[in-house]
Amino acid sequence: MAHDHFRPVYHPAGHDNALRGALQDLRTGRWVSMRDLLADTRDRSLWTQRTQVLAAVAAGSDVVKAWRAEEPHSVAAAVMHARVAVERAVRAHREGHHRTRDLWHEAWDACGGTARMAPDDPVPWVCLLALAQLDDQQFMEEHRVPPPGPMLPPGPWGLLGEADKRDPGNREAYHRMLQFLYVRRSGALSEAVNFVQWAASTAAPGSPLHALPLYARVERYRREQGHRRALDLHWVAEDAIRDSVRALHGWFDHARPATSSLLDLSHLAHALWGALHFEEAGRVFEALGPYYTTVPWTYRTADQNDKAATEELFLRARGRCLTAARDAPGR
Repeated sequence: MAHDHFRPVYHPAGHDNALRGALQDLRTGRWVSMRDLLADTRDRSLWTQRTQVLAAVAAGSDVVKAWRAEEPHSVAAAVMHARVAVERAVRAHREGHHRTRDLWHEAWDACGGTARMAPDDPVPWVCLLALAQLDDQQFMEEHRVPPPGPMLPPGPWGLLGEADKRDPGNREAYHRMLQFLYVRRSGALSEAVNFVQWAASTAAPGSPLHALPLYARVERYRREQGHRRALDLHWVAEDAIRDSVRALHGWFDHARPATSSLLDLSHLAHALWGALHFEEAGRVFEALGPYYTTVPWTYRTADQNDKAATEELFLRARGRCLTAARDAPGR
């Protein structure tokens, strides 16, 4: 494959062609493709992933409201209503909007109603975990539950448990828990590190939770402003290499690119490239295909708002690693 003229593509659907079509219709205010897609989605993990991506687009319009008006008894429409309500509350919180508290309560009510309507669905509980990050002072009792293991802080463990019960190892649920730990009142990164190591150590073979430690390592680099301090050794430290190799063999070797998170693939390619494991990283870049996410690459540039610099770094890493994979013995 020639790399000189290659330009990566960012698309939230990634390899999921069916989701891409539904998103195109959603952007024009049409909901039938979304309904049909969700009706055909039986896998719990894929259901969670698709509803999350759809909600990120639907939150900017009233398309889900229109769907519910047409089909008031639709469980899928109720799930999407909760998803959109949570997306709007989280965005309002991030932007410091004056309606954040009202939107938070609306979203919390929507999640409760959907959980009762769809008792076997993990998504309402994932949504409640997403809302937990708005309670960074942990005023709510359900966000101060004792942890399931040592070295872990109190948090919304009951919500995580409910999601886990319905879809063991649900990727988004654990990422939402990680986000909560980033913003909780103490904000100690060591708590997040302990959590991701705990989650990865108990994950089944093929679980994307094996990639969780890579996210905490990127967050540490970001907080320590590694690009300014030239912390390249951050990525070749023994524990960093261990985390990347475990993610490669524990998750990637069992995964299918078509159903894998682009963010997980990007974090693994980045970690292996940073650890100088170019041949292994090349395999991950091959799985990414034409797709690309700015995170975590943007944190390795001098200006995180410089999209061109981020893309150029990605292309350099990709080219180096694909060459190593191509030239490897036996290829």
